[in-house]
This record gives sequence, structure tokens and C-alpha cells, in this order.
Amino acid sequence: MDVSTLLASHGHYLLQAGVLLLLLTSFEGFLIQSLASPRLGLSTHTLGALLGVMLIALGLMWPKLDFGDAWPRLCAYAAFWCLIYSAFATVVAVFLAALWAAGNEALPLAAGSAHGSPLQEGVIKAFAYSAVPTAIISLLLIFWGLWRG
Repeated sequence: MDVSTLLASHGHYLLQAGVLLLLLTSFEGFLIQSLASPRLGLSTHTLGALLGVMLIALGLMWPKLDFGDAWPRLCAYAAFWCLIYSAFATVVAVFLAALWAAGNEALPLAAGSAHGSPLQEGVIKAFAYSAVPTAIISLLLIFWGLWRG
């Protein structure tokens, strides 16, 4: 499979992931009032919708990326999987915070005074903090691919 075919298939998968995220966040919207922290539930809902639309937009432009001649497949895979992971890990972190009424260690502005057990706070931190570097890596690679293209 050449790089242009790989980028086209990744673009299609990003479209699917974006629609899936929109679907999941739509169902999550029905749960907002029954979550331990409805305010965090609303944050999960809006964040999931935003990231779903972002994945759809990036999926549409993904075939336009040009990673050059040096490791184009590696760059394409790294950008794709880092983007997918960061989007879903971010939503999972905020959803778990809403479910547990926790998260003020990792998400102090969104969680407010909601504080969970050390295990809950650790799980939320693991998802939230691991999403940041993968998002930055992906966005840097996407910017480079667009700049070259």
C-alpha cells in the first residue's frame, strides 16, 4: 500500500471515529442528569461533540498531508494513532470524572471541588495527562504534513 492510499484510508477511519464519537456523546447526553457530577457530564458531552467534529474535519483533509520522502508511513501512522488516542483518552478522562464526581487534581477548572479516591484521581490523571503529549505530537505532524503539502 502506497502512502497516498494509506492517507486516504486513514482519512476514512477518522471520519468513522468522528461519527462514532458524536454517536457516543449523543447517548452520553441522556446520562448527564444521572451522573455523580452533572456539570462534568455536560463537559464530557460538549467536549465529545467538539472532538467528533474535529476528527471529521481532519479526516476530510487527511489525504492532503505530505510527509515527504523520509519515513512517510511512520509519520502517517504516528499522527493518526496519536490523534485517535488523544481524542478518546480526553473524553474518557472527563467521563470518568463525571461518573465518579472526581478529577479536581487533573481537571481543576472543570471538576471544581469534586475529589475522588486516590485510585480514581490517578486513573483520571493517567488518561488526561497521556492525552496531552499524543495530541501535541499528532498536531505537530499534521502541521508539518500540511506545510509540506
